[in-house]
Amino acid sequence: MRFEAGETDGGEGSGEPEDRPNDRTEGGQRAAADRLRSPSSLHAFNRYELKYLVPSDQIGDIRAELDERMERDAYAGPRGYGVWSVYYDTSRLRFYFEKIEGLKFRRKLRIRRYGETGEAADENSPVSVEIKQRVNRVTQKRRVILPYERALALCDRRERIDVAAADQPFVDEVLDLIIRLDLRPIAMTGYRREPYVGQDTDLGLRVTLDHRVRGRDRDFDLRAETENRYIIRPDFAVMEVKVNERAPYWVTDMAARYGLQIQRISKYCQSVEAHGLAPRSVFHVPEDQQTLPA
Repeated sequence: MRFEAGETDGGEGSGEPEDRPNDRTEGGQRAAADRLRSPSSLHAFNRYELKYLVPSDQIGDIRAELDERMERDAYAGPRGYGVWSVYYDTSRLRFYFEKIEGLKFRRKLRIRRYGETGEAADENSPVSVEIKQRVNRVTQKRRVILPYERALALCDRRERIDVAAADQPFVDEVLDLIIRLDLRPIAMTGYRREPYVGQDTDLGLRVTLDHRVRGRDRDFDLRAETENRYIIRPDFAVMEVKVNERAPYWVTDMAARYGLQIQRISKYCQSVEAHGLAPRSVFHVPEDQQTLPA
């Protein structure tokens, strides 16, 4: 397969993707490759997501309720685990503005690593290359697991890598997207995640508490201990509720009892805005309106 580099990143403020599929455009060479594709059954997840901002003085009580109704993820350990992500975007932040403008069809590309930074991580550490996209209200995530060095070869050096036959179409789609939109690393996020999984009648439910949400706009090595800054105040955690169909009543009731409201929080957008790469939007967590707990 041969990929041609091309700059198609324009018109982000128009409210629609600038390179809409058109089989007649340029002789059909840029046909349907940029469509938001339906995920395959392999490494694919379709979910609805709800996000809340939780003050630290409420986290203990919410954790106790989650412990009563859910199970802690067996892979997490007593302290949870680290989540580190590098997000790719165009020079004009196309994916960022698709989120801010609330397009019904939008996506983002990232390399994600679970675990700790530092000496434990090396070039063979497993990472996931992911396309996360929103189709109306449904969040779809497709990914492939690769050694870190091979993920960098694909996403940074733009090399076609050979993988298992079932994953090759997705890997080629990632490479096509990177070359055609000229994507590059833009921002990084990191946080500590406490994950809970549903049981009995709540199978398919997943709730996570993300603490100490930080980010940076340079030094994108996922293995490195590098200076980060908080992109959400450290006295708040992000609670994400992920469900296959609808959230159980007890989850929304719990949120209401604690006065929590659904937030349009994107950690990627928070990092972009916190580092001055774009003006703070109306969806940015308003730091001056948050009250420190007593």
